[in-house]
Amino acid sequence: MKLKKLEGLLGDLDQFSDPKVELEQYPTGPHVASRLIYTAENSFGDITGKVVADFGCGCATLGIASALMEAEHVIGIDIDSQSLDIASTNAEDMEVNIDLMLSDIKGLNWRGPLVDTVVMNPPFGTRNEGIDMEFLKTALKVASRAVYSLHKTTTREHIKRVAIRDFNVKKAEVLCELRFDVPRLYKFHRKKSVDIAVDLWRFVP
Repeated sequence: MKLKKLEGLLGDLDQFSDPKVELEQYPTGPHVASRLIYTAENSFGDITGKVVADFGCGCATLGIASALMEAEHVIGIDIDSQSLDIASTNAEDMEVNIDLMLSDIKGLNWRGPLVDTVVMNPPFGTRNEGIDMEFLKTALKVASRAVYSLHKTTTREHIKRVAIRDFNVKKAEVLCELRFDVPRLYKFHRKKSVDIAVDLWRFVP
């Protein structure tokens, strides 16, 4: 599937109806999501025919993109049941199969590599400090091929240092820098939308 078609399909997905600030719920827009999944497949072959887990899947934009790129099996995991309801509807509308699981990523008791690839847009850690690294730590334990993750560009050096020093990754590289559009979802937001610079990382466990 071509990038433009993938982005167009993802633009039709429903997003959070009642986002929860404590979970840092922000939709992964079609521009960012399509490029993450398209790059993972076309540059590295990490999606098509692979078992893919979407950590903190929310409304399952990344998981659905993986299914549209012909992943063998997709698992979406989130702590919020309302988000999973939207994810289920989105998957039905797109006519793709995704297994959805209600779970806290920190409490995920999987043992050893159980999936090929993890894709995720974790919380940035502005409300819950360190949660982004908890996501990454768990993802690296369960993925056999690669972890694709979005993190603020301002945290680049910290992410790389911790991944190599504490998580023993074989490789940690920034594939590109993207503009993440954060819409006005919460009362403390003053602007209609804000662009945040994020890095698309590929980690090899």
